[in-house]
Amino acid sequence: MHKQTRIAAAVLMTAGGFSAWAQTTPDTPATQMERVTVTGSAIKRLDAETAVPVTVFKMKDIKQQGLTTVEQILTTLTASQASLGTSQAVGASTGGASFADLRGVGANKTLVLLNGRRIANNAFDGSAPDLNMIPMAAIDRIEVLRDGASALYGTDAIGGVINFITRKEYQGGTITLGADAPQHAGGKSANANAGFGFGDLETQGFNVLGFVDFQKQDRISGSQRSFNTRYPGGISGSPSPGNYYQDPDVWYNPAAPDCKNGTFIIPAGDGTSCYMTTSNFVDYIPKSERASGMIKGDLKLGNDHTLGAEYFITRSNVKTLIAPVPFGFLVVNPLRPDGTPNPYFPTNSALDPAFNGLKADHSDGLVGQTMTDGGATIQPGYVIARWRDMPNGQRGDSNTNTQQRFVLSLEGTLSGWDYAVGLSHNQNKVDENLTSGYANGPMIYEGVLTGVINPFGTQSAAGQALLDKAGASGLIMFAKGTTTNLDARASRELSDWFGAGRPAAIAIGAEFRKEKFVQQANPDYAAIVIDSTGIDPATYSAGSRKVSAAYSELNVPLLKSLDITAAVRYDRYNDFGNTTNPKIGFRFQPSKQVLLRGSYSTGFRAPSLYELNAAQTYTNSGTVNDPLLCATGTEGPSVCKVQVMVLNGGNLKLEPEKSKNATLGLMIQPIPDLSFGLDFWWLRLKNQIGVVGDDSLFNKANYALFSQYFHRNGDNQLSTNGNQCPGANCGYVDVRQQNLGGTNTNGVDITANYRLPSSIGTFTFGLNSTYVTKYEYQDFRNGPWNQSVGIYSGTGPVFRWQTTLTSTWSKDAFAAGATVYFKSGYFDVLTQDYGPNNVSHYATLDVYGSWKPMKGATLTLGVRNLTDRDPPLSYQTQVFQSGYDPRYTSPIGRAYYVRASYDF
Repeated sequence: MHKQTRIAAAVLMTAGGFSAWAQTTPDTPATQMERVTVTGSAIKRLDAETAVPVTVFKMKDIKQQGLTTVEQILTTLTASQASLGTSQAVGASTGGASFADLRGVGANKTLVLLNGRRIANNAFDGSAPDLNMIPMAAIDRIEVLRDGASALYGTDAIGGVINFITRKEYQGGTITLGADAPQHAGGKSANANAGFGFGDLETQGFNVLGFVDFQKQDRISGSQRSFNTRYPGGISGSPSPGNYYQDPDVWYNPAAPDCKNGTFIIPAGDGTSCYMTTSNFVDYIPKSERASGMIKGDLKLGNDHTLGAEYFITRSNVKTLIAPVPFGFLVVNPLRPDGTPNPYFPTNSALDPAFNGLKADHSDGLVGQTMTDGGATIQPGYVIARWRDMPNGQRGDSNTNTQQRFVLSLEGTLSGWDYAVGLSHNQNKVDENLTSGYANGPMIYEGVLTGVINPFGTQSAAGQALLDKAGASGLIMFAKGTTTNLDARASRELSDWFGAGRPAAIAIGAEFRKEKFVQQANPDYAAIVIDSTGIDPATYSAGSRKVSAAYSELNVPLLKSLDITAAVRYDRYNDFGNTTNPKIGFRFQPSKQVLLRGSYSTGFRAPSLYELNAAQTYTNSGTVNDPLLCATGTEGPSVCKVQVMVLNGGNLKLEPEKSKNATLGLMIQPIPDLSFGLDFWWLRLKNQIGVVGDDSLFNKANYALFSQYFHRNGDNQLSTNGNQCPGANCGYVDVRQQNLGGTNTNGVDITANYRLPSSIGTFTFGLNSTYVTKYEYQDFRNGPWNQSVGIYSGTGPVFRWQTTLTSTWSKDAFAAGATVYFKSGYFDVLTQDYGPNNVSHYATLDVYGSWKPMKGATLTLGVRNLTDRDPPLSYQTQVFQSGYDPRYTSPIGRAYYVRASYDF
């Protein structure tokens, strides 16, 4: 049996999951409680409020608010500045992953745990676990530590820790069905989950539980939202009909200057060529399906030991659509191979019939060369076309992500020690399949060169037949990552060293972990679709490592009202060395009404296996301006608004990121039903691993700082065609992983809770707010400090204010609630085309009502975004969606939901 438990009060929780400290009040009856391990401490304790700030989300409250995914839940957490969500799978190889980002220092610096143990990182980039892989139906609560915790958990815990905790024991059954219906077109979703459990662990000596969950989300396309028309987004110089040129700085288009006889084309501003807007083709929210299952069993071994086993599997499939394939270097001959005129060659008197390529961008000496395997040669007077393959339609891909974990554990009490030992094996596997719209590039080049495919208008039967034949679908990329972990920890009470009335306590622990990953392109298939994807066929990345660690934590009550906690952890990595990280904290409670707490720690993040071992590959950048050659934005379409080649890859010389964290908190509870608190935090980070963001790297004002990354070809150009890299004529920008400069950020978390009993029901009110005082970062070591609070800088802004307000009412079988979410505005990314833009604040209101018609049954109806607020206008180009920023706002609009559950 556990040691004798003590009397302690229940922790006050609001609907949003805010906590006060545990204490007994006249209105809160005493309850027998077991010692538990709280996230952020290795010591089992009765008091749930430690020296570090922890936010708790209870699943019963989350369900009332209609939140059905982990991604939705964590967007309500104000300490999280940004997140990579499922929608960012559109146009990018993320596998449909979703990540959290506490304090805005990067998703790879937020540690994600399941029942206190690691799960495998997303296999595509190894940065962090995919939140979508968490078995949602089995979760009992989510504990979020808003402080660095490397002293206990090791790497990745710089920004904080998110611990998903499943039900410990369950008896009976439960089933929940739900559906969401947006008021506007697209985006419908449905979800269902069921669970069972039997066996009483205390009386029968065993318990078995299992849960299954299914979620389905329909897509929302750009054309289904009116705010997509606020400005022409996703500008591309590869339209349909295509642009063409001999001089790369003078383009023509058969539809110019009006640019009306095409698909979403607009004037380019030069009077002779056209651009295309692609945002109508891009998914604002992709189609997705997710299924997960978990089974868990515990068996009592005598009175003091419990043997446990758990297994979960989650399979997620995300399908995305983007604009049809652009081709940027199509050679159009004036004659067909049989010597007859090419009917698709443009009739333009400005063209030079003797043109031989001396002025062409990256094309000197092409006349007379064989362009493809078909044997056709390039003729004098040719033109280069930039065209979009509209006949083959939108590019579609399907990302299948599978996560599995098996855990075997033993815990209990031995010789006065509470102990836990566990062995876990975690696996993440991602496949990316291209399903539509992609084409065999060499076949398209051959078809244009020989005059079969028309890049300037309607296709003939032969041209359409060739385009149909060129369609290419298949597996483009796959990745697999595994993490095997053996851990052991123990804690116990010591004596009351200082007569404080409470004993000291100690915890010790050790861990051994092995990580492996591999990511590989399907080389044969990737080679024929490189123009469609930008994925280097040679992509192959693999790595492995072993990690061993030991840690200890000591809690010492110095006075009845004052505790000191100290912890230290030593980690050894076989691929870069070792690191030691301490932490010290205090908890001072001079009265029942006042609690003061604080902590200081160091932290680290080891370079991920992907960051160390990623293959050296060439891909496309985003749409950028050459900072040297596009000085005013009018120099020409070969250097302005282009996608240039960039070199990606790992770096075996990377050093660990290191941090210093501090918190200082004040909690006040003047009356039993009212509490509020302030938690100030400071975070200093150095040696940050990453790449310089496009907005900084391609900013002409920064060119002197970043010129060492620009490797130009013999024409002083950057390549815009993937077929030119690698090679002697490849101009590229080096964006391989490196240790950049530092990041400094600090602010305050504000919480408040009020409970108001009355004759008409019980009202509760909650406030959760984060105010960021400073956020500054360096693009490289010893570089200038860039300010991000309220400013789009680098890859995005940092919000000055983020706030969640909750209110609930309950009486008998009825309940209702409302939640307000608020993000402050910011100064948008600067563009040459649209000038300054202030992104307005973003506030939405959710409401719900619930009814319990019978025992065990609950019906909930709700509305999200009651005021139907559109996302504010943003000119960001970091992700494929245009006109707003999907990392911080939602395109869904007003949506109605219903949930029905029955427990038996």
